[in-house]
Amino acid sequence: MEWTGTRRTVLLTAGLSLLAAACESGDGDGGGGGGGDGERSPFTGRKGAGDKVLAVKIDNVEAARPHTGLEKADIVYVEQVEAGLTRIMAVFASRLPKLVGPVRSARESDLELLRQYDHPALAYSGVQSKLRSKVESAPLAALPPGRAREAYVRKSDRPAPHNLYLRPEAALASDAAADVGAPRDIGFRFGPAPERGGRRTAGRSVRFQAARYSFDWSAEKGTWLVSMDGSPARTTDDGRLEAATVVIQHVKISDSELGDSSGSITPLTESVGSGSALVLRGGKEYEARWERQSATGGTTFTDAGGKRLAFARGQVWVVLAPVD
Repeated sequence: MEWTGTRRTVLLTAGLSLLAAACESGDGDGGGGGGGDGERSPFTGRKGAGDKVLAVKIDNVEAARPHTGLEKADIVYVEQVEAGLTRIMAVFASRLPKLVGPVRSARESDLELLRQYDHPALAYSGVQSKLRSKVESAPLAALPPGRAREAYVRKSDRPAPHNLYLRPEAALASDAAADVGAPRDIGFRFGPAPERGGRRTAGRSVRFQAARYSFDWSAEKGTWLVSMDGSPARTTDDGRLEAATVVIQHVKISDSELGDSSGSITPLTESVGSGSALVLRGGKEYEARWERQSATGGTTFTDAGGKRLAFARGQVWVVLAPVD
């Protein structure tokens, strides 16, 4: 058979198209970015992964809003804390805002959750004395104000303790962050929405004892609009908070041995194990299962058939909600 230049071109083009489709789906590439080109972020699926992983504990009571810099996070975790309230842990790598906050204290649950990131930096305002040794001995770069003083600023437009902010670039440039690790696969996959399954939905809400989050689908923007306690969640520098993918991950939350000054017990969120989840993307919700076999391993999300469930590329919100 004679192979003409045209035929070679057609076959090569078809082969490249199949390869691109496989990379886009995230199946078989072995990486978390779903791009297969070594450049995509394992946290968002977008090009540009960043060099270092920075997690920041962020205040979330009404007096702490609107937030600053949260729109640039790759991943936003919502965790339950004392008295049924919540705190946010935002993970940055691909983009760093000039300022992020307000910054608040760390919790024991953060240590287990962050093990899957290998050796990230953790910025926080402080920690209970009984927990301090655990944080300082954990496989992460602890960055409270005492270790990265020049990275923190106090703003005068809010009362303490809701006025402490972090300068991420300064934090990662500090000596305490010298050994911070780069982004790696934490189990996420990105690509086109599943061809089957999923239910159309206008939005979903998650209730904690003293906090509520809502995610409403905007067909015009192609994103989920975030609300907190019934009000639109906004930032000081970029308007409404939006998410490309929302994961409602049902986890076991129990009482820890710690508590706050008012006598409230600190809850302990278990992010290692398995359970049910609901994944919101593209105006649909998908029933899923999550599994994380060990603290150092990533968290995988699969559909009813056991296939990895791909996320939409962009910022991911993970709400660690109590099991019903």
